[in-house]
Amino acid sequence: MTNEPHGGRRRQDPIEIIPYDSGWPAAFDRQRSRVEPALRPWIVGPVEHIGSTSIPGMGAKPIIDMLARVPDYRHTAGIVEAMSGIGWAHAPEPGDERARKWSFCFPDIGWRTHHVHIFECDPDNWQSLLTFRDHMRTHPGDAAEYGRLKALLAAADAYDRPRYRAGKAPFIEDLLKRLESSGKETGRAGGRDNSGSSSAGGISERRW
Repeated sequence: MTNEPHGGRRRQDPIEIIPYDSGWPAAFDRQRSRVEPALRPWIVGPVEHIGSTSIPGMGAKPIIDMLARVPDYRHTAGIVEAMSGIGWAHAPEPGDERARKWSFCFPDIGWRTHHVHIFECDPDNWQSLLTFRDHMRTHPGDAAEYGRLKALLAAADAYDRPRYRAGKAPFIEDLLKRLESSGKETGRAGGRDNSGSSSAGGISERRW
């Protein structure tokens, strides 16, 4: 059983896949309306709803994943204080610094309802997350298959998050390869290197 540490603090919530909740878009909007003004000095573009809760009809962990973009990771002084000021906790994850990324959770790390991922603007860092989301929204067969896979992985071990993410990775990688071959922009840099291990910002480290 493995709970991931976040700056010395640990998650307490199990990996539980529940049926789609029609209230998830409103839950995203409520926090987006707070997060966007707090991050406005740094971010470009809108804060996006990503991950499985952004896909109508798909079962998911009841955690709203959000995506924001900054021009330069080095020029984000004060971002932790700004997010703390609206009640969000800094939740650094393995690989964040290497991937030049920030992670924050609401209302706390142990039992979160929302998670925002802040990437640099280079599409290689984040485009695949939106491509995957948009495909799933319009391809219910793929969404159903992915939902079944997640439910099986969660049932096998509700606390081993590295195992859960690694178990999803082949499905995600295969789908992105299929979309790339069909001409869809995926921004798949940072996937798996020739040794088969995940590089910075790779598939198993992202939120799908």
